[in-house]
Amino acid sequence: MENPLLLFPQLNISASKDKPYYKVMKPEIKEEPNKASKPGAKQKRNRLSLLLQKPEFHESDHLGKPGNLTKAASVSPEEAVKWGESFDKLLSEKAGLDAFTKFLKTEFSEENIEFWIACEDYKKSKSAHDLLTKAKTIFETFIQKDAPKEVNLDFHTKEVTSQSMGQPLRSTFDAAQSTVYRLMEQDSYPRFLRSAAYRGLLQGRPAARAPLRRRSRSFTVNDFQGVRPDLTVW
Repeated sequence: MENPLLLFPQLNISASKDKPYYKVMKPEIKEEPNKASKPGAKQKRNRLSLLLQKPEFHESDHLGKPGNLTKAASVSPEEAVKWGESFDKLLSEKAGLDAFTKFLKTEFSEENIEFWIACEDYKKSKSAHDLLTKAKTIFETFIQKDAPKEVNLDFHTKEVTSQSMGQPLRSTFDAAQSTVYRLMEQDSYPRFLRSAAYRGLLQGRPAARAPLRRRSRSFTVNDFQGVRPDLTVW
């Protein structure tokens, strides 16, 4: 029997073409999954590295650590004593405001001071456009129902504030800001003055670690009607 390749020489040509073609394709098929997986893993490592470098990623790690409040505030005992004179005196100084904000974070109630600061900034707006833009942001962040940082306001104050959102004025948040101010003054401020962090500042030593304290319920201004704040420093 004659060799079939001699009878059909085209078979020899086809085989010679298919063989090298298979060799070329075979490594590509194996390498394709590897090429797809390596960049993915590398991108994940890069994203994690960037996340770990962000200051806010570590912010909660520093809250309440010994010496943190003292180091951040950088105040003398004489300056810290003045903070105990009045709540207004505490908020009027940058270091005092910073120390009080850090204290509220340990109690998970920093939305109150953030709202107060936002209102102070709002009143400095120089145009109607700025008033409208900032008013919308403040309302959606702190006041409307289920806002991400909703502050505790009575129904009347919330209604009055809501009605003025169509054409906000510099006084739009005055009632709400005053309510939150009184809540902090009569509730959080006395606890701040009794805290280990503040006592450490008075004595010029690193503050003791402050335990994180969750509120059992949200207070309203009605809880403090006729009650004088206890400003005694232990």
